[in-house]
Amino acid sequence: MSGDLPAVARELWVLLEPVHDVTYFTPQARAAHEVAGLRGFWRGYVATRAAPLGPVGVAPVTAVFHNFAPAFLARSLPQVWEMASPERALAARAAGAEAALDAHLPDVLAEPRLAEATAVLRRAVEAVEWAGRPLGAANAVLPWPEEPLRALWHAATVLREHRGDGHVALLVAEGLDGVEAHVLRDAEDASSTVTKPNRGWTDEEWAAAAERLVGRGLLDRAGGLTERGRALRVSLERRTDELAAAPYAAATPGELAMVAEFLRPIARRLIPGAIPYPNPVGAPLP
Repeated sequence: MSGDLPAVARELWVLLEPVHDVTYFTPQARAAHEVAGLRGFWRGYVATRAAPLGPVGVAPVTAVFHNFAPAFLARSLPQVWEMASPERALAARAAGAEAALDAHLPDVLAEPRLAEATAVLRRAVEAVEWAGRPLGAANAVLPWPEEPLRALWHAATVLREHRGDGHVALLVAEGLDGVEAHVLRDAEDASSTVTKPNRGWTDEEWAAAAERLVGRGLLDRAGGLTERGRALRVSLERRTDELAAAPYAAATPGELAMVAEFLRPIARRLIPGAIPYPNPVGAPLP
């Protein structure tokens, strides 16, 4: 693996994202959420992802998630905390993730590099400065799991949310709201058929966002990226990688290469497989 830390951060995001995403897409995780009282996909998603923040309402969750329609999140919040407390949602999240990883990766517990790779990732997490990273920080202060699969999932989750917080900060700095960010990305990779039904924006809101982006010179009238829009997309991804890179300075290039080598076959078994592709979270093929 290259010593270029932003490139390392991007590669490890691609490999860690599937480990985190089992909590959204697998029957094992959904079953655990339902046992906790979180019936329905979106109640489980919203409650388990927001639970590290405590029993918060729709406004702070909209702020940290960024790309969901507020009205869509309001279908779950704050009522979901009457179905399951944040503590109960967190317990269900951990149990479901462990069950999913065990079911889809039955041989990983016997893999000698599991403990070594997780230790490197934990060192990366512990090196993070959390200012301005609300969702990552809320996950980082949770107790570190003792169970090996839960520990791997926890490391993947903290680093994933750290990256996401940085990406949201960049979108806000560029004046892109949640729906505009989706429309801009869709102009590049035609992801709206997967994303649009899963983020709650109406056709009218989507069209209005496209019109605003045309007005800014980021989209053309046909809905395609302009040269300026394409440059912004490239810049956003590059800068997200740069902001996500700092934790990995806590490890050596050899350690990071070992982690990537360990994770690569895991990620390729999870996507596609346990996790659909394409998918609304934007996880790429490993």
